[in-house]
Amino acid sequence: MKQSIAHVALIVRDYDEAIAFFTQKLRFTLVTDSYQPEQDKRWVVVAPPGAGDATLLLAKATTPAQETAVGNQSGGRVFLFLTTDDFWRDYNEMVAQGIQFVREPKVEPYGTVAVFADLYGNLWDLLEMAHAA
Repeated sequence: MKQSIAHVALIVRDYDEAIAFFTQKLRFTLVTDSYQPEQDKRWVVVAPPGAGDATLLLAKATTPAQETAVGNQSGGRVFLFLTTDDFWRDYNEMVAQGIQFVREPKVEPYGTVAVFADLYGNLWDLLEMAHAA
C-alpha cells in the first residue's frame, strides 16, 4: 500500500491576497487557480520551490465559523513546516520581504529553525535539517 497527503488546506480571508503573499513573499509557485462553478469557489493550489507532491490548498472562508479560524487554524501552535536546503538564504530573503519571525533562528541537534507568521498569523517553522555525519 502506498498513500500520501496531497494537499493541506489553509483557510484564507481572500484568494488574491493569499496568492500574492505566497507567490511574492515566499516564492511559492501558483500550481492551480480555477473556478469551480458548481460550488461557486476557486480551487487555488500553491507549492514551495522544488516541492514534491505535497501542496497547499488556499481555501477561502465562507462561513462565520471558518472566518474565525483564519490565522488560528492550529490554536496558536506551529502547524506548517517549510523545509529548505539553505536556511540562511531563505531566512534573509524572508526578512527582506517583511516576513515576521516570532522566534529567532536557533541551531538545534536536528537542524536550524525559526518560527514565522504568514499573512494571517498562522505559525510556520522554517527548517533546515541537520546533515547526518
